[in-house]
Amino acid sequence: MNNSKKTWGWFFYDWACQPYNTLMVTFIIGPYFATVAAEYFIANGLDSTSSRANAQYYWSLTITIVGLIVGLAAPFIGAIADNYGNRIKWIYLFSTLLIVGAFSSWFGLPDGSNWHWILFSFGIGFVGAELAYIFSNAQLPSLGDKSQTGAISGSGFGFGYLGGLVSLVVVLTLFVEQENGKTLIGLDPIFGLNAEAKEGTRFVGPFVALWFIIFSIPYFLWINDKSNPQAGASVRKGLEDLWKTIMSLRNKKSTVRYLISNMFYRDSLNGLYSFGGVYAALVLDWSIVQIGTFGIVAALAAAVCSWLGGKWDRRVGPKPVILISIVILIAVCIIVVGMSRVSFFGIELAEDSSFPDTIFYGCGVLIGGFGGILQSASRTMMVRHTNTSNSTQYFGIYGLVGRATAFLAPALIAYVTAVTNSNNLGVSPLILLFLIGLLIMLRVDPEGDSS
Repeated sequence: MNNSKKTWGWFFYDWACQPYNTLMVTFIIGPYFATVAAEYFIANGLDSTSSRANAQYYWSLTITIVGLIVGLAAPFIGAIADNYGNRIKWIYLFSTLLIVGAFSSWFGLPDGSNWHWILFSFGIGFVGAELAYIFSNAQLPSLGDKSQTGAISGSGFGFGYLGGLVSLVVVLTLFVEQENGKTLIGLDPIFGLNAEAKEGTRFVGPFVALWFIIFSIPYFLWINDKSNPQAGASVRKGLEDLWKTIMSLRNKKSTVRYLISNMFYRDSLNGLYSFGGVYAALVLDWSIVQIGTFGIVAALAAAVCSWLGGKWDRRVGPKPVILISIVILIAVCIIVVGMSRVSFFGIELAEDSSFPDTIFYGCGVLIGGFGGILQSASRTMMVRHTNTSNSTQYFGIYGLVGRATAFLAPALIAYVTAVTNSNNLGVSPLILLFLIGLLIMLRVDPEGDSS
């Protein structure tokens, strides 16, 4: 297998997967749920503030639950797969969950009467996407030596974010309806989709499923893994090896520090991604199309910056890239906490001022850009703390640790929002999580301690 072709196949998996995060989690379906759920609660007698809080609470709870499922399952499945030898079959399995979950969101009605279904279908797809992605990440060490993985990882993320950007442009121009029933470019939603029933927005789920099916084909054609031992022995040996791997961490101080640091700052970054669109809907009163347009800007920044960040990573190594990215994202969180629809750090704004919108667009560029860089450099740093023979185990543990505190960001956001009765103050715990990750990251060996 030509390694360049294999690498491009790996890139295409990012391209195929990224629309799930871009469209389902952050910019379309997440805000769609928040909007219809809040309106449903209002229609059933709750006041506006409580309704918005409830919508945010249930979104937080869902992300917490599915995050814990992924975190608890990842290392065990990864250990088994390292011995079973055919990672592609596992990716097929979890990709099927992504497809089913994404497609099923079509049935989430705009009156909010089955809002539970929106969360259930989202959760199924999210579990599938996250577990499949662990296996894809674990293939990174086989694509090049450690001097190349930073650039490969950054290019992969950049290509993936470009896929998210293209998919977002497509759904905004052809499917997602504005209040006037037209798409962003003034068309009726295509295929005869009913704007009044929000069918253009609801079609985003099936669109994500179809996008994945089509664009994952190069990956499955060009990535090959034929090893196939007996499954029964693989389960037993895989779990034994997982235990040995966990025990071996006692002698890998840098790896442990990195995993703990990553646990906190990745949880905070996921909080930004998971609540960015919801924040815009509930705090700034943005429409789905406005949020989607914001997403185009953020995704474009993520695509360009991930690619450039990979080259930066290759020159200086992942550690300084991670540290600088965290500092910038902390600054973004502080800005978000200090702003609202009517004020900026206590300074009252003129009625109907566009200043908060402009500031949040700027924040979106930084979140997209440096969030992409942070994820890419984090994957490279994990490569420096593992080796090819047990990469899926280590990336499984990486997935576990990354999800072990998945409840923290959404739970803290929900708690602080309830205590302060302020959506923008509700995101303040993300600053603390980033700071903890930053301080621990300072003590991580930039070259890793893999053996």
